[in-house]
Amino acid sequence: MTISDPTTPRRTVLRTASAVAVGGLVAAAPDTAAAVPPAAAGPPGPGTDPLPALRRAARPLADLRPLEDMVGAAAIVGLGEATHSSREFFRTKNRVFRYLVEHRGFTTFMLETPWSSGVRLNAYVLRGEGDLRQIMEEEFQSSYLLWRTQEYLDLLRWMRQYNLRRPDRPVRFAGNDCSYAGPGLFDTVTAHIAGRRPELLPRLRTLYAASRPVGTLREWTELSLTRPIPERTAMAAEVAEALELVESVPAGTGAAAREHAWAVQHARAIAQVGEFYTHDYFASAEARADMMLYRDRIMAENTVRWHRLTGEKVLLSAHNGHVGYESARPEYPRLQGAFIRDLVGSAYLCAGFTFGRGSFNAMDLDDPAEPIRRFSVGPAGPGSNEETLERVRPGNYYIDMRTAAPSARRWLGRTRPTRSIGNSWPDEPLDTDLLSSYDVLIHLPRITAADRI
Repeated sequence: MTISDPTTPRRTVLRTASAVAVGGLVAAAPDTAAAVPPAAAGPPGPGTDPLPALRRAARPLADLRPLEDMVGAAAIVGLGEATHSSREFFRTKNRVFRYLVEHRGFTTFMLETPWSSGVRLNAYVLRGEGDLRQIMEEEFQSSYLLWRTQEYLDLLRWMRQYNLRRPDRPVRFAGNDCSYAGPGLFDTVTAHIAGRRPELLPRLRTLYAASRPVGTLREWTELSLTRPIPERTAMAAEVAEALELVESVPAGTGAAAREHAWAVQHARAIAQVGEFYTHDYFASAEARADMMLYRDRIMAENTVRWHRLTGEKVLLSAHNGHVGYESARPEYPRLQGAFIRDLVGSAYLCAGFTFGRGSFNAMDLDDPAEPIRRFSVGPAGPGSNEETLERVRPGNYYIDMRTAAPSARRWLGRTRPTRSIGNSWPDEPLDTDLLSSYDVLIHLPRITAADRI
C-alpha cells in the first residue's frame, strides 16, 4: 500500500505521512538544465556501446584527488543517497566531507534534519555541550530515526575531535529541514528579545505559546499533521508575526549584529514550521505536492542562508531526490537542488548515488507495527541504469558526467528505471535521466544496512 491509497488504514497513513513530512523523502532523480546540451542527452545511436566511454570517465572512489577538480569553485556540494540508511552511503559522505575539509576549505556538514536539531548538534560539535547519544536519541525520531546510526555517531565524534585539535578553524553541523522547531529555538529567540527589547517579551511569549512543542519530536509532528487546518493556520500566523517582531529590533553592529542575524534566522525557522503545517497532507495529491514543494524550497533557502550567514562552504547530505535537479515523482514537483541552483548558480554541485545490490533500513509499509526493518535487494532488472553501471568497472567509482565523452553522455542522458529508496519499502524504481539529474554520479556495487544504535 502507498500513502496515497485511500484504503490504507489511517494509522499506517499517519505514520508514513509523518515520516515523509518529517524527514526521509522517497524521491530520487533530478534536472540539470545547465549542464547538458539537448543534443548530448539523446538516445545512443544503433550499435553504440557506452561502456568504453563510461570506463574512461570512471574514477576509482578509493582516490578522491580527482574530486578536487570536479568540485572546483563550488561552495555547496550536495551528496545524495539511493537509500536512506545504508552504511556505504554514509561512510562515503563522511570520507568526502573530511577530504573537502582538508583540501577544499569546507567546514559545514548540513543534514536533512530540522534546523533546531542542527543547532543542538552544532553546540556539541563546537563546545561539547550535552551527551551525544542522548541528543541523537531525542532529535532523530520518526523518519529521522534513520539517522540514528553508528556512522553518524562516528561523524559527529570526529567533528568534535577535529574542533579540539583545530579551534582556529572549526567545523560545524547544521540542519535545514522545516518539519519541527525544538523548544530550544523558542528559548533562544525569547532570550534575545529579553536582552534587546524586554517590553516586547509579553507579546512574543503569547505568539509562541501554542507552537512551542511539548513532548517528543515524533509526538509533536504527528499531532501537527492532525490538527484542524484553521488551528494550524492561526498558529502559523502567530509565529509569522513573531518573526516580524524579531526583525523589527535594531540589529546593532559588530558582534551584536551577528547575534541578531542568528536570532532572526531562528525565528524564521520557527515560522517556516508553522507555514509547513498549513498544508493538509491528507486532503489530496495536489495538497501533498504543495507541501513537499514548500519543504524542498525551504530546505534550499536554509542551506543558502547558512552559507551566506557564515561564509562557510557546505557539504549537504540528503536523499538523491533532494540534492538533484529534476524530480521523477509528481508528489515532489521541484527539488531542493534545483532551488539551490537558482540561488547560487554554478556555486552548487550535486552528486547522486546508484548501487548494484545490497541491504538498507526502511519503514515497512506492510507492517505498521514495525517501525524500521532491514531489507535486501538483488541485482537491478534488465534495462535499468544499474544493469549497465555494474559492468563499467569493478569496485566503487565516480564519474563527472559534465566532462564525459559524448557517447557516455548520450547513454547517461536516457531515461531508465533506477532505484530510489527513501524512508519506506516496498517501492518501485523511478524512470531517471542521470545526466539531467546530477553533475557527478557515484556507483557502489554493494551496500549494507547502516548500523543502528
